[in-house]
Amino acid sequence: MKKLLVLLAILISTATLTMAAEPSTDAILQYNQGIDFYKTGQYDEAIDSFRCAIKLDPNYIDSYYNLGLVLEYLQQYDAALVVFKQIIVRKPDDYDSVYKAAWISTQLHEYKKAKTYLNIIPPNSKRGKDAQELSKQLALTIEMSPIEVVKPKAQSTEKYNDIFENITSPTGITSDKSGNLFVAGFTDNVITKITPSGEKIIFVKNAKIDGPIGLACDKDGNIYIANYNKDNVLKVASTGEISVLIGNVKKPYCLYLEGNTLYVSCQGTSSVLRYNLNY
Repeated sequence: MKKLLVLLAILISTATLTMAAEPSTDAILQYNQGIDFYKTGQYDEAIDSFRCAIKLDPNYIDSYYNLGLVLEYLQQYDAALVVFKQIIVRKPDDYDSVYKAAWISTQLHEYKKAKTYLNIIPPNSKRGKDAQELSKQLALTIEMSPIEVVKPKAQSTEKYNDIFENITSPTGITSDKSGNLFVAGFTDNVITKITPSGEKIIFVKNAKIDGPIGLACDKDGNIYIANYNKDNVLKVASTGEISVLIGNVKKPYCLYLEGNTLYVSCQGTSSVLRYNLNY
């Protein structure tokens, strides 16, 4: 049974963990701190605490679930959906999370994905009735508001005139001077390279990468990664060598490169860091 954050109320219990292996003491302390922050309306602090608990124990389902609920309450639907997907990967029969993923998908107008999630939920499960009701509402929504899928067209170049599919949890994106496209995959910790011809290649997958979001590329072809879960910024040299460029960056998110200066937005400190690359 999970500890749930429901709207502005919190159901609190002392030892309700969904995983067979009990999380570490430090992870539990961060989790409980997140609940305390939420009770006092300190939502950003609650988010940080739940993320910290997850960092300490990547299989702490309760922390994922409550993090997702806070993000959902704040209407940060894209981020909330990523979190609930993390639960589904770890525990496919967590139908509460599957239902949440379906509902959030409807808020993002991703009705096809919502239907896929709803079809997973058994009718006789605790969420079965809710899933059936949402399915009916979804069918009515589609009937009342037909969705026309429009294929995006490239405006500035003919190199990218298609949709590149099957990229897991894509986040940051950048390109080099040769026209290669680089896409960060938050869930599988992979940077995918897409050549001008459309070929997809795993550019880098390394244990140092954990939760990549923002990407940037300099004139020499070096790639910079906002490594969200590791609180650092990585540099992937054009030779393939990977190293920590900036450490102790609290929840780096977006990267922007101008000349020799790399700017990093830091969610954890509500600030922007400026770093000279010293070419």
